[in-house]
Amino acid sequence: MAKIPKDDPRANYKSSDEVVDRDGLAEFLADKHQWMLATTRSDGRPQMSLVTGGMTPDGILAISTYPSRAKAKNVRRNPLVSVAVMGEQFNSAWVQVDGVAEVIDVPDAADAFVEYYRSISGEHPDWNEYRTAMADQGKCMVMIRPTRWGPVSKGGFPPELFEDD
Repeated sequence: MAKIPKDDPRANYKSSDEVVDRDGLAEFLADKHQWMLATTRSDGRPQMSLVTGGMTPDGILAISTYPSRAKAKNVRRNPLVSVAVMGEQFNSAWVQVDGVAEVIDVPDAADAFVEYYRSISGEHPDWNEYRTAMADQGKCMVMIRPTRWGPVSKGGFPPELFEDD
């Protein structure tokens, strides 16, 4: 089989897998907030939800939702979840994070809402107003403690199809 030359445009689509530690995971997640959360339905099949999420400074994945949503109900029944964190483009790097989740309801979720917001948008001009808004909306937090992850992967042509560097 002919090898793909290094200067070929297909070189931009070379697959890769990078094993990362917790700091590397945090670095990868820092600017990626479009996630797919997989929980388990009562019949054992997966429930996938598109969510906005962030990693808190202590390494917890945080997702804001409503107690009546399937993801919250499923986590209360079975806390084992997976999250796919995607890049901006379909062929960007991505990572799967598996973990144990819990749902935190108001008023106990007040500080978790702050950590969630900070992990995505930075500082809020009025934290008391934000906490009140989350409580008034009846929201809750899904907090996921990662148990394993990675590698950070990028799909494409297998590396062995390319000429050696």
